[in-house]
Formats: sequence, structure tokens, C-alpha cells
Amino acid sequence: MISKPDKNKLRLKRHKRIRGKISGTAERPRLSVFRSNKNIYAQLIDDVEGVTLASASTVTKSVSQETTKADQAKAVGKAIAEAAKAKKITTVVFDRSGYLYHGRIQALAEAARENGLVF
Repeated sequence: MISKPDKNKLRLKRHKRIRGKISGTAERPRLSVFRSNKNIYAQLIDDVEGVTLASASTVTKSVSQETTKADQAKAVGKAIAEAAKAKKITTVVFDRSGYLYHGRIQALAEAARENGLVF
């Protein structure tokens, strides 16, 4: 019997490997992205203090559920960039959480860059 690899298990393994190399501070927080089948979430995290500085997701009412998932990811990227700007944060460390830099993850990152975040 052929067994298929558990994709989420492999993603978590990649995520753990990435997290060993990057960390967020108050001046340069970590922009962490989580993608589910329905929604996408983004957080600015200060790993030194262990606190979330700002967050945005498709669950909030500011993001329209009527558009495509890629457009929703762009809206979340714009929202997290605006939240960072309100907290006077300009540079971040991007944490793709083991996902490929493609599709919704790429759309969120590019929208965040277009709206003022540097990474």
C-alpha cells in the first residue's frame, strides 16, 4: 500500500526550520502568515516580548468575502500594512510559515510592500 505524505506535517517541519533562523523584535517584528482553506491571517509579532502587535485577517468585516481568495489576501496585506503604519512600524521580517511563496502568500506580501512595509 502506498502512503501519501502528510502535507501539513511537512509544512510544519519547514516552518520549524524557518523559525529557527528568524525572529521578530519590537523595532522589526515578524510578519507571520497563516493560510487555511477559507481564510488568511497575518500578524505582526514581537518574539522578544512574546506579544502580537497588530493583526489582520479575512474574518474581519473590512475584507469583502465576495471577491476571490487572492483579492482577499491583497486586502489583508493592505490592512496589516496600515496597522503597522499606525504603530509606526516600517520594516518587518516576513515569515511565510512553511508555505510556498506563491499564490495567496505572494499576493499578501506584495500588497504589504506596496502599502509601505519593507522586507
